[in-house]
Amino acid sequence: MTQPNFIFITSDQHRGDCLGVEGRKVRTPHLDQLAAEGTRFTSAICPSPVCQPSRASILTGQLCRTNGVHDNGIDLDPEVGEKGFAGTLGSQGYDTAFFGKAHFSSYDARHKTGTPESVLSSEDYDDDWHGPYMGFQHIETMIHGHNWFTPQKPPRGLHFERFYYGSGRGDELNELYKQNGGDTKGAAQTWHSQLPLAYHNTPWTADRAIEWINHGRDKDKPFMTWISFPDPHHPFDCPEPWSRLHDPKDVDLPEHRTRDLEDRPWWHKAALENSPQGDAESIAIRKAYSRITPQTDEQLREIIANTYGQIALIDHHIGRIMNTLREAGLDENTYIIYSADHGDWLGDHGLVLKGPMFYEGLLRIPLIVRGPNVPAGQVVDEPVSNIDVGPTMFDLAGVTPALDQHGESLRPFLEGQDATRDFAMCEWELLPNRVGVALSLRAVRTKIDKLTMDMRSGEGEMYDLVKDPHEMTNVFADPDYAERRAELEGYLGQRADDIGPIRTPVGPA
Repeated sequence: MTQPNFIFITSDQHRGDCLGVEGRKVRTPHLDQLAAEGTRFTSAICPSPVCQPSRASILTGQLCRTNGVHDNGIDLDPEVGEKGFAGTLGSQGYDTAFFGKAHFSSYDARHKTGTPESVLSSEDYDDDWHGPYMGFQHIETMIHGHNWFTPQKPPRGLHFERFYYGSGRGDELNELYKQNGGDTKGAAQTWHSQLPLAYHNTPWTADRAIEWINHGRDKDKPFMTWISFPDPHHPFDCPEPWSRLHDPKDVDLPEHRTRDLEDRPWWHKAALENSPQGDAESIAIRKAYSRITPQTDEQLREIIANTYGQIALIDHHIGRIMNTLREAGLDENTYIIYSADHGDWLGDHGLVLKGPMFYEGLLRIPLIVRGPNVPAGQVVDEPVSNIDVGPTMFDLAGVTPALDQHGESLRPFLEGQDATRDFAMCEWELLPNRVGVALSLRAVRTKIDKLTMDMRSGEGEMYDLVKDPHEMTNVFADPDYAERRAELEGYLGQRADDIGPIRTPVGPA
């Protein structure tokens, strides 16, 4: 077999259980088909629970305290990024491309940083700039991707923004985007957007990727592309008619949706009540955009229904990508990998969005692989991470990584071998600008339980996911679990001794 092609598709803030095949009441026929034709990992977690650290970790195969991007607002060093899986595969003959939301560098840096993703620096990139960037030879991307911040007007912005305003209707589209087409019961950051679908970034991302697959790539080379959809990230602004696809009355609410701060580590309460630190603009964004107050059941139904609409819209365009491969005769030698950078609490324990509470809704992400010789309909419950995606591509392509890898190849599982894993690891280093307190969080997730610790204070939380799947009882200090806790702390201690210095963010995101 010649070297295989890779299509890595991600969405932003997509919980691992928000798939039809997982039993939730969300319509994902194409992702369900992908799972039926390939292998689905049910205990996959993200390497970090926020965008930039997770994306940098996926690209480099290294946990965030090693690659240096340990929170949003910290740029990935290009010399490191260029040695990630895109640059490494490209150096070995692959044609590589990226489409959609990148977020390897800070958008909202308070000064020009020189990266194309920086709002202030983007104006220095000409319309015909398409990379290279972070090892990708061809790139078509955007600033932000989440329309709480309407698209930057040229000369700022990148490929999506120039498409958006190139219509000559940019200001009109911004007003349509903000309009709510129906009553959303006062749900936070939730509305039926009136933005015409032709100008939404989900179809744009798919369109640009399909165009490249059909006409843009070098057809004499194997290829790898990362197709990165910005949704279902908040704000919950799904455009009509997709926002109407799921009736709020019919969606499934979390079983436990009340804030329960008793018997939780100290930082849960602190993260919800402390004021972020930093400049006034950053604090305002953190309070208005990054925090959501407790929602009623009626409001939570609106948020979930809207999120389901965002996911279904992405699923539709994943179906288009799958059809493109079939029609081009690329099915037999192409791996499709679907995942997300992290999840969303989506009402669990009375919480929405993300933060330093490592509940399953936030850590567990979808991970589905279809490709040559991958067992159809296989379900793997071993603990893995999407930090394993790069090592898997290296293994399947016969390529040696340029960076030391914390991830491991998933190939044994994809070949149906009787393989096992002890744990997957997640980490996040927060400075006080995030939630008002500094935290050094590290977690290990096994098939049966999970331990999270703040490595500064030594405090932690531990859950028996078999007896307590909703994580209601913290057994960190329970003497009956002392022996098992010691085992999990041993796993925490297996983290590679290559942690770098704490860095200062250049902006909030």
